[in-house]
Amino acid sequence: MKGDAVYVTGMGIVTALGMGLAAQREALESGRSGIRWPKVLKTRHHLPLGEVPFTDEELAALAGMPLIGPMVRTALLGLLAAQECIHSCGLTAPDLQKTPLISSTTVGGMTATEEYFYTYETTPATQVWIDKLDCGDSTRDIAQALGIMDFCTTVSTACSSSANAIMLGARLIRHGLCERAMCGGSDALSRFTLNGFHSLLLTEKVPCRPFDKNRQGLNLGEGAAFLMLESAASVRSRGVQPLARVAGYANTNDAFHQTASSPDGTAAWEAMRQALDMAGLQPASVSYVNTHGTGTPNNDESEGRALLRLFGENMPPFSSTKPFTGHTLAAAGAVEAIFSILSIQEGCLWPNLNFQEPMEDPFVVPLLNTVRRPVSVVVSNSFGFGGNNTSLVFVQPDA
Repeated sequence: MKGDAVYVTGMGIVTALGMGLAAQREALESGRSGIRWPKVLKTRHHLPLGEVPFTDEELAALAGMPLIGPMVRTALLGLLAAQECIHSCGLTAPDLQKTPLISSTTVGGMTATEEYFYTYETTPATQVWIDKLDCGDSTRDIAQALGIMDFCTTVSTACSSSANAIMLGARLIRHGLCERAMCGGSDALSRFTLNGFHSLLLTEKVPCRPFDKNRQGLNLGEGAAFLMLESAASVRSRGVQPLARVAGYANTNDAFHQTASSPDGTAAWEAMRQALDMAGLQPASVSYVNTHGTGTPNNDESEGRALLRLFGENMPPFSSTKPFTGHTLAAAGAVEAIFSILSIQEGCLWPNLNFQEPMEDPFVVPLLNTVRRPVSVVVSNSFGFGGNNTSLVFVQPDA
């Protein structure tokens, strides 16, 4: 039915905090960060990262597919998250065949490409990995491993990618084009992305500190997260208990710079405002904002100004959870959407780790400690290169 409500009925996640929802919940509640020195990624840079501490072979074994053909790290992480998502909402194999998959990535198969690039011509056995570079390849591999035979597509809009995947799935359901959709994203750490961010002077040599006056940059991370979205009709027919409702969403673009947000935060403000308008909510009703909060000088100033413009003196508690996981790039929107829903479920606001001294302009202070209180409305922000800004609004399922 057109205009039908959209609910979240399942979630799955893999980050540096561990495998699965339980590991994320424990780390968030205890304030335990997953930022550490890398063990799997081969890099000359001595930088802390949000690395999932398993080799590709170990990830394949955990996914129950140790003998599968060439599958890059991005796809393996995504498969593990998707498996938990499916299990958590109780879908069967026939259900999956009719379930669209909307996945996202920026790295794709870069981990394999950079490993075998220089031996491509001389070692024919490695040539199969070069074809894995394409971002859509990991989506296809995840779909084939799960037996998904319906609509599949890949979203790649930098750091807002999986937030946009969730938005696309919600739109398909609201317009009656499908009953449900599994939406999210996956990205693996690679030397290409690490070197790229390092060359832009956007990396931090210590655990990142979003919104801190002395912040220097971000910690890159890797991971995957998927959410199962379902229409109200599907929820009723299956008799499942939803975890949250997707009440609003919006995507804006400030067209300011290839890698920087506009200093005044206009597009970020517009994304949050439009998402709340769609949800029929006023800023005063927001319980918590999970910010994009990368820890880069530009992002935190821009997002801070957007928050002040929208909320003014009635600023709700806000924090960045990237000091827990690192910036997981395309997966970040879905990772933090799950953190936002966990906040609603657990009645818990997550701390902004490593913060010490507030910025002078704009003067905004994030949440510093875990706080337990009822949470009814959460805004989750994901802002990408090129000014691609997305805000999602999640509310309690019965709201």
